[in-house]
Amino acid sequence: MASPVDANVIQPEAVRSALRKVFNRVPPRGAPMVLLIPDPVVRVFILPFETLPRRADEALPLLRWRLKKSVPFDVDETVVSWMRQTGREDALEVVTAVARQRIVREYEEVLEPLDAKPKIVLSSTLAVLPLLSDVGSTLLVRMCGKTMTTVITRDGNLSIYRSTEMSNDAATLDVQAMLDEIFPAIAFYQDSWGGSPDRARITGFGAREEVFRRALANELKNPVGSLSDSESAVPLSSSAKDLMQHDLDALVGWMLNEG
Repeated sequence: MASPVDANVIQPEAVRSALRKVFNRVPPRGAPMVLLIPDPVVRVFILPFETLPRRADEALPLLRWRLKKSVPFDVDETVVSWMRQTGREDALEVVTAVARQRIVREYEEVLEPLDAKPKIVLSSTLAVLPLLSDVGSTLLVRMCGKTMTTVITRDGNLSIYRSTEMSNDAATLDVQAMLDEIFPAIAFYQDSWGGSPDRARITGFGAREEVFRRALANELKNPVGSLSDSESAVPLSSSAKDLMQHDLDALVGWMLNEG
């Protein structure tokens, strides 16, 4: 039950039992692992800074101070990760991901009795980003369960990130509800950059993907395609493309990131 504040792993032994079966077939053999967790657990912010210290022990208190009023939990009990990027007019921006430490530990504690130690913990949509083009601007609309995450990237930088719990999953979600959710992100991007994204990619909409694609294309007046048709996905192996068809795009994106 993905949440930024409440318990997530309600039946840890059931999850551990399922993982045991997987590890029996694909033993980790001590290899480094990445733990991909649901988007609602991780809050992502794009923060403008004039300067930010290079030393992590100096930068972290400043980031926590900036986040204090933006997250629904005590920032002193969080795990924070950040990355610098260049924004408009060469201004410094810091992409910051923050999660409640005890919730991240819930996921890690499921793995520890199996002798599986994740090297990196990442939210699923952040893992997907390597599948987007580094040229121009791309809107990504991603459904996972009832969570819709809207992202806009520009020349490889993150411009917009918005994640919302919708009233329904993709099978029953109203098309207008999808459009209403992404309009604020598009409007903010237009105000900031003076135009709409060059293209859009959608994923996680299952059998109704074409319906949502058509609606979005009518509104944007720009090309809208499946994430599996993106420039980065086209040269992938058939097995990787098969993973994307089964909504495992985060795994494929992480594979590209590692490569």
